[in-house]
Amino acid sequence: MTRHVFVIGLDDFHLRQLNTVRHAREYAFHGLLPYGMMVNPASYPIDEMIETGMRQIEGAGVRPDAVIGHWDFPTYALRVIFRDAFGLPGPSLESILIAEHKYWSRLRQATVVPENIPAFQSLDPFDEQAAREVTLDYPFWIKPNIGFSSQMVYRVDGPRELDDALAGLRAGINRFGEPFARFMERVSLPDDIPATIDGYHCTLEKPIDGWQCTLEGYVRHGRVSVYGVVDSIREGMMNSSFGRYEFPSQLPESVQARMIEITREAIPAMELDDTPFNIEYFWDETADQIWLLEVNTRISKSHSPLFIDVAGASHHEVAIDVALGHRPSFPRWEGRHQVAVKYMVRRYEDAVVTRVPTSAELEVLERDFPGALIQIEVEEGDRLSEMRGQDAYSYEVAVIFLGGSGHDEVHRLYRELLARLPLEFHPVD
Repeated sequence: MTRHVFVIGLDDFHLRQLNTVRHAREYAFHGLLPYGMMVNPASYPIDEMIETGMRQIEGAGVRPDAVIGHWDFPTYALRVIFRDAFGLPGPSLESILIAEHKYWSRLRQATVVPENIPAFQSLDPFDEQAAREVTLDYPFWIKPNIGFSSQMVYRVDGPRELDDALAGLRAGINRFGEPFARFMERVSLPDDIPATIDGYHCTLEKPIDGWQCTLEGYVRHGRVSVYGVVDSIREGMMNSSFGRYEFPSQLPESVQARMIEITREAIPAMELDDTPFNIEYFWDETADQIWLLEVNTRISKSHSPLFIDVAGASHHEVAIDVALGHRPSFPRWEGRHQVAVKYMVRRYEDAVVTRVPTSAELEVLERDFPGALIQIEVEEGDRLSEMRGQDAYSYEVAVIFLGGSGHDEVHRLYRELLARLPLEFHPVD
């Protein structure tokens, strides 16, 4: 029997990932909401998005058996609304909003794993006395309560950086704050969650550092399972930007086991159930201290090709199984590589793109480097500083996935491929 799986913001790249999962031939994958509406649009008109999605489902002529998504806000909340409309299993909207809200999630995490949470506080960037409301000592990070990909996230080392950060947040936070408010209208939050500290507010946190990684897992019928650990390597100013993801993790197994135990406490504290998730940590090796960074209520799309290379299938398989009410059996370790890496090609100065590879040139590179996947994130004529969806300190211009028998081999292949990648820029004064 064909199962109809609706995928929010589906594009050709991720359709190929989906077709690697077990029983893929038994699924019919339907795109739900256009890619351009979901990924870095100028705004998120939530009511229009819900209406458009419902029309698409009704127009498909089939009842959905599952609704999944791998993009960031507002995908995870829309997924709940579409599921609820058809009586499909999944987490409550309240639990999703709590988990994805930086301050609310910290409140819940602090009740169960306080020793793994940095000092934090809330702040209203629109308060004329905001600077005086800061109780944390410098330095600290300031980030919007709703956001992703390190957008509008600033490290603050003193009053001047605080003023700059508050100005940047006031200019951009409404992009996420307004649509989050639309979701808040649909829920009744528990008494311990301060609804007045909403998506227009920020969270300040003391810096945490060390070996960063992400645990991919799911919770089903209250039972938390972790099936993979991916290392996250940062680079650039103050290690503020992601440089690459490596799978499998090289963390000591004992540290991974401790992170899994923390995860088994943190996920239920946010009342999450019947959903995939990923949860990010730092391990301070010197102090042997584990810090919980944040929780996302979805699989990481960035890790999908890594799982294909090493495990033999995308972990979209987990998202589908959980959405269908099945217990996942993943991974099976049937991939062609021992190690897989996602490289984020970045520039740290503003520039104009003067040359991008043609499709034919990319095909040659992917043929010369078997198994490589190359995604160009810019177009000729783009000015980097005008691109949406970038962090505060760098510009992601391309993504390269590679696999091999070991880390040294993969890094060598990357250097060779990057040297041949015809991607050119002209500096901007």
